[in-house]
Amino acid sequence: MEAISTFVLVAAGLAGAYLVWFWFLARTLTGPTVWPVVGSLPGLITNRAHMHDWIAANLSKTGSLTYQTCTLALPFVATKQGFFTVTCNPKNLEHVLRFRFDNYPKGPAWQAAFHDLLGQGIFNSDGDTWLIQRKTAALEFTTRTLRQAMTRWVHRSLKLRLWSILARAQQDRTAVDFQDLLLRLTFDNICGLTFGKDPETLSLSLPENRFATAFDSATESTLQRFLYPQVMWQLKKLLGLGAESTLRKSIRVVDDYMTEAISARKLTPSDDLLSRFLKKRDANGKFFPSCVLRRIALNFVLAGRDTSSVALSWFFWLLTQNRRVENKLVREISEVLKETRGEDREKWVAEPLAYEELDRLVYMKAALTETLRLYPSVPEDSKYVVSDDVLPDGTVVPAGSSITYSIYSVGRMKAVWGEDCLEFRPERWLSQDGTRLEMLQKDGYKFMAFNAGPRICLGKDLAYLQMKSVASSVLLRHRLELVHGHKVEQKMSLTLFMKNGLRVHVHPRDLDLDRVPVL
Repeated sequence: MEAISTFVLVAAGLAGAYLVWFWFLARTLTGPTVWPVVGSLPGLITNRAHMHDWIAANLSKTGSLTYQTCTLALPFVATKQGFFTVTCNPKNLEHVLRFRFDNYPKGPAWQAAFHDLLGQGIFNSDGDTWLIQRKTAALEFTTRTLRQAMTRWVHRSLKLRLWSILARAQQDRTAVDFQDLLLRLTFDNICGLTFGKDPETLSLSLPENRFATAFDSATESTLQRFLYPQVMWQLKKLLGLGAESTLRKSIRVVDDYMTEAISARKLTPSDDLLSRFLKKRDANGKFFPSCVLRRIALNFVLAGRDTSSVALSWFFWLLTQNRRVENKLVREISEVLKETRGEDREKWVAEPLAYEELDRLVYMKAALTETLRLYPSVPEDSKYVVSDDVLPDGTVVPAGSSITYSIYSVGRMKAVWGEDCLEFRPERWLSQDGTRLEMLQKDGYKFMAFNAGPRICLGKDLAYLQMKSVASSVLLRHRLELVHGHKVEQKMSLTLFMKNGLRVHVHPRDLDLDRVPVL
């Protein structure tokens, strides 16, 4: 009994000493208020519904471009001494994502959480496993045939489905959730591009699709793992409790669907990504087994579905708040089509824009890029620290800890973008005469929507192609108006979804250029 009492006293003394040391050290940190015992947790919990803006506000308080790094004090929660580094300094980002790339992998915690869903696919692997897939995929993403395939799938979704849905909403004067429509559209497109199979989630009846539902459920259940210490969710997985039980069932449905798709492609190869990977060999000269192919294909579906649809949702919402930009976009599209299709406006809307026409939409690309600056589809990302390091701004990051880079915050720093950093102004990306994009070439670590360094998004050009095609097709036919009283809020997730969707009314577009203001 006496031994137990002594143990309790020693443990309590050590815990108390740790908390005293932690508090005195935390008081020297830049960032949110640090409280005794609980550290930064009160601020984190209080601001959980608008986490990205809270992080951006704390980073902006740290001063000039020299800093823009803060540390959250999370005792007994965060890794390595209870401190969690967050930065949006472009120099730090370049250091982490380029110069010291090998020192900042995904890390064991991230890979463990996503392993059941993504395995060792390209978005959940490091080292040689990642490099082999990256090199293989890079060769395919630069081919003209893949671009043509994407164009074909997008045009099919627009002509056969989205146009009909919007036309009916306009005729019936009913509101639609535009984010949901875009999610369905991009899901169908990426499934078609990846394994040549259209799940047809976008149609007039807006049906549920077993694969799409299971895929969403598996993603949500996987994200819940980050709410708990690793040992806790692993225990829940072992016992088959809560979200872990849901995850297991969802992955079974996803795997069955993918197995069927792989079998079909082995019989009848096409120009989709899966057919291309079926012909590739690994580092040992062997063809990829089906279990690996399932994870490779699923990784591309995850990356290609949510990012483009979320970006387009914020783009159309911004246009409802900025009619000046919308008018300039309509005028640009109309002027291009006037040259390529003549004066007949019925020909303008008969077919989606061809690749050559889309390529001429300079202001459109600037507006999409400006959207991604303010509302990046992936607002935050984290890396694991392999060895002790010092960031360019002097911040020390110990081995075994994690560093988060806030892509959302980079686009909202006055020291990076100027006093008008919160304004939606596509012109900031253009040359002085407005004929070409310039800003994208100047500093890749100020604009991080597609990541940067060796892991920069391979599908960047395809994403722009899809977004420009969808945006131009909608703008040519319709003007969207936000439903009165509808509240647009961010959903706290790995992807910047709108929490309540994007509820809009659909109105006809007047293509009389004399009535579109010249701005």
